[in-house]
Amino acid sequence: MSIPAQSGPPVWQPFRLAPWISERPWGYRDLRPWYDLVAKGEPIGEVWLTGDQCVASTGPHAGQTLAAIFRQAPEAMLGPSAPSPDSPLLLKVIFAKDKLSVQVHPDDKMAQKYGDPRGKTECWYALAAEPEAQLALGLKPGVTIDDVKEGIAAGTLEESLDVLHVAAGDMVFVDAGTVHAIWPGSILLETQQNCDLTYRMYDYNRGRELHIEKSLEATRLKTRAGKVAARALADRTVLIEEEYFCVERIAVADSRPGATLPGESEAARGLQYLFAAEGAARIASPSVDAPAFEAVELPARSVVAIPAASPEFVVENLGGLELIRITPRWPGSNQ
Repeated sequence: MSIPAQSGPPVWQPFRLAPWISERPWGYRDLRPWYDLVAKGEPIGEVWLTGDQCVASTGPHAGQTLAAIFRQAPEAMLGPSAPSPDSPLLLKVIFAKDKLSVQVHPDDKMAQKYGDPRGKTECWYALAAEPEAQLALGLKPGVTIDDVKEGIAAGTLEESLDVLHVAAGDMVFVDAGTVHAIWPGSILLETQQNCDLTYRMYDYNRGRELHIEKSLEATRLKTRAGKVAARALADRTVLIEEEYFCVERIAVADSRPGATLPGESEAARGLQYLFAAEGAARIASPSVDAPAFEAVELPARSVVAIPAASPEFVVENLGGLELIRITPRWPGSNQ
């Protein structure tokens, strides 16, 4: 089957992104079987799926970074109602062999105070977890800022942290201002504002820079962080819907039209990211005889971007597919 001759392929067709590898001292040297990656230098802690530096690997924009694609035509990527032309979401898979630093992220207001465009609210979807996997999330009731300062100085900050057990399939919300730490035992799909501002409070004597004053300024003694109950609908499971993002598990039997992916709360079609948590899929044109674009493979643990201006498409289940759909939400909007 060949693509019919035309003035050019649809510029804003779905496209796959190549992951970008982030080395971290707490990561793994070998990510197999999750990814065919073995560290050549420092351990690998994060696989960035939609970072500004991630490169399109299919379609007319192949070889361009995601940041460049957004700069070229933000409305085509996001739709007409987006309040900012920037790429809104950063998706990562976190591989923690050792404990991450105890840290906190600023909200938008604090980030902008210091010259950054946005803060960092995030969520974690547990792709896998060992039986005793835990996360440190928030401060225990009654802990004060003075207690936090003392814990940082004495190396006992962990004693002030709430501990959360996590199992595969759990969704955890982490709003800005929450003191937290990812501990070993789980593999997490992280959805966050497109910002990597992290203020480290304590880092287990690894020699990295700490940001104590800013971390204390960012800290909220009480936040909304915690597990989020999934909401089962007829054609999807809403894992989380918050101010900046919505994450859903989408049911796909054999195939499903792309027009059915937006939920009832979405006023208009905008940017969508499709992530294969398990199995594989294909994103294809619905017209077999005259396809509008060449089909895009979606292997396990990869992401396809669906621009707002994408032509119609179908999602084909190639076997064992667990499809996660991630879409941005705009503060103050009805989406």
